[in-house]
Order: sequence, then structure tokens, then C-alpha cells
Amino acid sequence: MLIDRSTSRADTPEDQAAPVRRPHDDAPDTAALFRRLAALEDGPDREAVRDELVTAWLPMAHRIAGRFRDRGESVEDLRQVAALGLVKAIDRFDPDRGAFESYAVPTITGEVKRHFRDRMWALRVPRRVQELRNKVRVARRELTQNPGSPEPSVAAIAAHTGLTEEEVNTGMEALDSFSTLSLDAEMSTGGDGYSLVDTLGASDSSYDVVVDRESAKEGLRRLPERERAILYMRFFEDMTQSRIADQLGISQMHVSRLISRSCARVRNEVLAERTNRRGGGPRPAAV
Repeated sequence: MLIDRSTSRADTPEDQAAPVRRPHDDAPDTAALFRRLAALEDGPDREAVRDELVTAWLPMAHRIAGRFRDRGESVEDLRQVAALGLVKAIDRFDPDRGAFESYAVPTITGEVKRHFRDRMWALRVPRRVQELRNKVRVARRELTQNPGSPEPSVAAIAAHTGLTEEEVNTGMEALDSFSTLSLDAEMSTGGDGYSLVDTLGASDSSYDVVVDRESAKEGLRRLPERERAILYMRFFEDMTQSRIADQLGISQMHVSRLISRSCARVRNEVLAERTNRRGGGPRPAAV
């Protein structure tokens, strides 16, 4: 009996056109293990099945970690993070809702991306700024994917992402802020080379003195005349408490108490005024 192979079921047009899915070598068939895991209560047996699943799928986690190998983090650390994502995926997977690989790949990838987002910045950056950075980075790539495309403007990126131009500027600043630059970094290659720290200004303490003096003026004006005189003699004429006491005909102890009381009163009034300003309270008129 002759068999017409051109019409056999194995060679039908439908079968010839159907793509052959080739699973990854690191995607084992563990459906039975997941069903068994779901049926077990917490205990040694469940832990053993869970460990078996982790071992079976660990090569896949390592493959995903390898995608991020050129981003400044060691491969070993990335594998540890990916393994953590794998464990989370196994614990949360419901075998009745599809294939494990479809669930695990985005879970592990997200864990690795979170590692970069939260741990790889030299300085702690708010998550909102990190998200703006990622949106701007993706938008710039999408807007310049065609050869010869110009660098997109802030307005173009804002229109593409739905962000405001201020948010785009914040994201663009964060693009260059993933790592820090040492203050000792050389800024010039010439003979008169200088470091970054040489370009930074320094705070002038005299400004603090001016601010304190202006803040204390109003409180000093409200002191009784004798107390103002005592403070003037003590702090501006540099007189000792004994000389002040002799000049006013009072005891040195009394002078000491008046100085302490006057200073505390002025200080408390200044602090109260600053608190009111920070809290939006009424601001006293300038004198």
C-alpha cells in the first residue's frame, strides 16, 4: 500500500506554517512540582519542594541577571538579586493561571531593575526623581531612534511623555547624576591644574553675625533702660560684672541675674519670631 506523504497529517499546510516554539534550555517542566507545592501546607515537605523549584529555575534567573552585566554592578551581586526575585515569583505563582516562565521573567527583571533604582545611586535620590529620569531617558531614545534625528528639545520630550517642562528638566539633570565626582577630581590638564574643590565657594560666617544682630535689635529695644545699659557695658564696652555693679550701685550677683534674664528674653523672642515666619504667622514690621 502506497502512502501519499504529500497529504499526510504531519505535512499539512497548517502544520508547515505553524511556528515551532523552542523553549529556553533553562525553562524546565515543573508543572507537577508547582501543583504539589500549592497542595502542601507550610512545613518541611513544602520547603523541600520549594527548594527543588528554586534549583530548577535558577539558571533562568542567572540568564536574566546577565542582561544587566554592563551597568556597573558585579555579576555575582546581580545573580543574588535575581535569585531573590525568583524566590518571590515561586512563592506568589498560581499554577492555575498560566505558565510559570511568563510570570517569573517580569518578576525577576523587575527585582533587578529595582536594585539599580534603589541601591546603585551614589547619593540617595527620591524615587519620584528616579522615575522622571527613566521616563526622560526612554523618551529621548524613542525620539532619536531614526538615523539623523536631532536631539529632542525639552518641549518635545514633555509632549511625548505628558510631563511638564519642569519635570523634564528635573529628569534630565538626574540623567547625569547616577554617580558622584570626587572633589579632588582634576578639572584642568594644564600646568595650572586645579581640582573641583577649588571652584567651590565657602560660607562667610559674617553673614550669620549680621542676621543675628538684626534679629536681636527689636528685642533689645523692648528691654528696660537699665538692662539695655548693662548689656551695652558688658558686651560693647567689655566691662566686668564687678565694675558694672560698682557703677550702678548694685551687687555683682544682681548684675549676673539681669544679664542672664535679658539675654534669655531676647533669645526667646527671636526664636518665637522665626518660628512664626516658618509657620506662616504674622511677620513684625521692620523698624
